[in-house]
Amino acid sequence: MKNNTHSLAQVADILSVSKSIIQKWENNKKLIPSINPTTGDKEYSSAQIMKFEQAKAMFNGEWDKETKITPLKQYNCIELFAGAGGLALGLEKSGLHTKMLNEIDRHACATLKKNRPNWNVIEGDIAKIDFNQYFNKIDVLSGGFPCQAFSYAGKKLGLEDTRGTLFFEFGRAIKEISPKIFIAENVKGLASHDNGRTLETIKQVFGDLGYSLVEPKILKAIFYQVPQKRERLILIGIRNDLAHLANFSWPSPYTRIMTLKDALKKGKLYDCDVPKSQGQIYPKRKEEILRNVPQGGYWRDLPDVLQREYMQKSYFLGGGKTGMARRLSWEEPSLTLTCSPAQKQTERCHPEETRPLTVREYARVQTFPDSWEFMGSISNQYKQIGNAVPINLAYAIGRSLIKILNDIHLAEIQNLEQIENLSKSTTNHSNH
Repeated sequence: MKNNTHSLAQVADILSVSKSIIQKWENNKKLIPSINPTTGDKEYSSAQIMKFEQAKAMFNGEWDKETKITPLKQYNCIELFAGAGGLALGLEKSGLHTKMLNEIDRHACATLKKNRPNWNVIEGDIAKIDFNQYFNKIDVLSGGFPCQAFSYAGKKLGLEDTRGTLFFEFGRAIKEISPKIFIAENVKGLASHDNGRTLETIKQVFGDLGYSLVEPKILKAIFYQVPQKRERLILIGIRNDLAHLANFSWPSPYTRIMTLKDALKKGKLYDCDVPKSQGQIYPKRKEEILRNVPQGGYWRDLPDVLQREYMQKSYFLGGGKTGMARRLSWEEPSLTLTCSPAQKQTERCHPEETRPLTVREYARVQTFPDSWEFMGSISNQYKQIGNAVPINLAYAIGRSLIKILNDIHLAEIQNLEQIENLSKSTTNHSNH
């Protein structure tokens, strides 16, 4: 490991703590920064932050080794709630073969069909799809079912009790397809929804369906070559008859954290600057106010008179509201993208120009390739991108899935050989 230096923001991201906590650690000498002679900014050495587990995992991880994982044979995948294809694209990049995708939103379906004419995209309501034709033919079932509350009153909390929700349809698909592995992704809030009862129900249903669930994990996209502070809850289940054949391991983090500069400029992620594209624009007065926000700043960095004008009643409510009047910074990952870059609560303003991020800039923050075209109106395109799983996060997870499928495949071959050898020796024995 090279002894690089890291900014305050980078160290906060690597260690998953706030900048104010880093400053507390400085005060009690847990971290001692040096000052960059050119910029005057604080810097922290890699050697110094290596005492933290998160830094060790990042600097000593097996990312490079894991990028070499390839399928030993064709593994087939079905994707539900496919959206604009973020998860499917990442899984495809890892080497999975997509047999079918389902999505109800017609614009997202148009996007999928436009970019992958060979994909079997089924547009429409998942409740109307019969999955029995795929029984025992699919290795991975994937999808992010939208989280809806379940009713608990006097229920046994089996699959039937989730009827009417999209989770029920995901469970039904598992039951009808019987894939070797499933992966479900969701908002991190699902982990604590209804004091954890929703997740407990989900775990119980997966158990009843005959799957061993890997302990669910909230993955932070910034650790997987994604220049965005997005977090997703990932659920992975392995069919009970196969679970003893292999151990699932979560993907290793990449060796550094990607920033907005990595997303929008030529470099490690892309071989050219971001192409020009359409984007929303601010109303005149809003633009005039936001011009006063520095890079990486938000409403509290405005003069008091503008804070009051911009925030109106919210000015008196206290709390951080750090997404409001927020200008992104070149040197940090983007905040989590939402379905609209110009909403007051979730501002995603360009670091230098006073405008929301464009469609292509949005797509790059999610690590979509520039060749991936989005269909529908501009607001439709933003929504598709904002809802997507970042491609590089899905790619990292996909490699972990392929590793376990390879392990299962090799174990099954070994079992077959043992059975053949046993039957040969039995035959030979009876011949004597």
